[in-house]
Amino acid sequence: MSTTLPAPAPAPAVAHAPAARARTYLVKTLGCQMNVHDSEHMAGLLEEAGYVPAPADDAAAEDVDVLVINTCAVRENAADRLYGNLGRLAGTKRARTGGMQIAVGGCLAQKDRAGIVERAPWVDVVFGTHNIDVLPSLLERARHNAQAEVEIAESLQVFPSTLPTRRESVYAGWVSISVGCNNTCTFCIVPHLRGKERDRRPGDVLAEVEALVAQGAIEVTLLGQNVNSYGVGFGDRHAFAKLLRSVGAVPGLERVRFTSPHPAAFTDDVIEAMAATPTVMPQLHMPLQSGSDRVLRAMRRSYRAERFLAILDRVRAAVPDAAITTDLIVGFPGETEEDFADTLRVVEASRFASAFTFQYSPRPGTPAADLPDQLPKAVVQERYERLQALQERISAEENAAQVGRRVDVLVAQGEGRKDADTARISGRAADNRLVHLALPPGLDAAQAPRPGDLVTVEVTRSAPHHLVADSALTPGGTFAVRRTRAGDAWQARTAGSEEHAHAGASSCGTGAPAPAGPVVLGLPGLGAPTR
Repeated sequence: MSTTLPAPAPAPAVAHAPAARARTYLVKTLGCQMNVHDSEHMAGLLEEAGYVPAPADDAAAEDVDVLVINTCAVRENAADRLYGNLGRLAGTKRARTGGMQIAVGGCLAQKDRAGIVERAPWVDVVFGTHNIDVLPSLLERARHNAQAEVEIAESLQVFPSTLPTRRESVYAGWVSISVGCNNTCTFCIVPHLRGKERDRRPGDVLAEVEALVAQGAIEVTLLGQNVNSYGVGFGDRHAFAKLLRSVGAVPGLERVRFTSPHPAAFTDDVIEAMAATPTVMPQLHMPLQSGSDRVLRAMRRSYRAERFLAILDRVRAAVPDAAITTDLIVGFPGETEEDFADTLRVVEASRFASAFTFQYSPRPGTPAADLPDQLPKAVVQERYERLQALQERISAEENAAQVGRRVDVLVAQGEGRKDADTARISGRAADNRLVHLALPPGLDAAQAPRPGDLVTVEVTRSAPHHLVADSALTPGGTFAVRRTRAGDAWQARTAGSEEHAHAGASSCGTGAPAPAGPVVLGLPGLGAPTR
């Protein structure tokens, strides 16, 4: 419904009305990579509607006109984290001069719906996973009507990739190839909240990748709840392998990653595409969940431990340097000590570079929540600690094997929390290991590597969750910088951000660089990494 207001009387010719201040926003993300990418769409929609990103100090203080929380519902504490945030924001909203709007979207919003406003009446807008596109209009309606607006769609209204996007990174980007999931894992609520799988056409995916590269990106990550089932929507079971090869051949693109595949649908043609496409990185995230065949059956995971291990063997035979990571659940209902021992055995055999492990928590609406034999918390905690200790040892051993190797590091922005203290910069090796690297003494600032540049260094020591490359500190040691289009794009974006900070206007949608990306809270994947 729209309301037409009478036109105001014209102002005297000598009067000049001050320009309205642009409303500021902040997006906070809880959850997985898919949520991070959804937040990029939310930011793009807001900027298209005339909002501007909050300056860094205001964002840190949550002193913004609009704050959007993009939620996760995978873990039991997701609701606690959301309502904890909302409880704190109630006081912030009351105290803020000029008002504030709070919007809640994402998986938990899709699940809890109007219950969010019932528990937190100061929330202005609630929207779901299927209708991200309505965020600006809901904010406007809530402001006009002075009441909360809740709108949850039951099916996807607009494919997210067609929406405006403000990318977190100029040198690396997410590209969604599908949304939703057709699997029926008994512990997972994602299919209920994201819907059945819907695939994008290959040409649309390639067009987005080409556009990203034209803007300066040299790395893309293909996203889907189950990327290797891509093609089910248009009847091509080899579509994902073909897509990997096609994306990998895009001129100017140097690194291709994907997440996450499902072991049951992982076929040899994907392994062949990984091995034959130089730009596909030697990295694989392969969720195991449990090493017990009995538990895997109860989870409705349609593979068994030996099949899983055989896939890893074939990947390592074709891509010898591949770093393989995983997801693991501890304490699934009915899990026995023997079942858990099977998980430890498979983890030992798999030699994962790292693992995201979490304790099973019942999610209302999933079949596993109603299973008998829910395990006592103390039992689950004890097993969780044993699994973490095992993976910590394996991660340390696998990283120690990297010492002495030369690696090409794509310099990142904000990866190293202690970089300022250690005088290092950080980034990712080809296999996605985190590398902290030293710069040569006396390096001119104009020659220093920028985010998006590539640096060749030698690994000098390791820890379970990162590598250190101080080879530049040794006379004649390995250190070489390749300045890239991505580094140029980062530098241009940074200059644009500084200009934006002085001018107070958004550059999004004008062809000028955009400021830094949304705030990301929480951890990627299904659970907490062993770190």
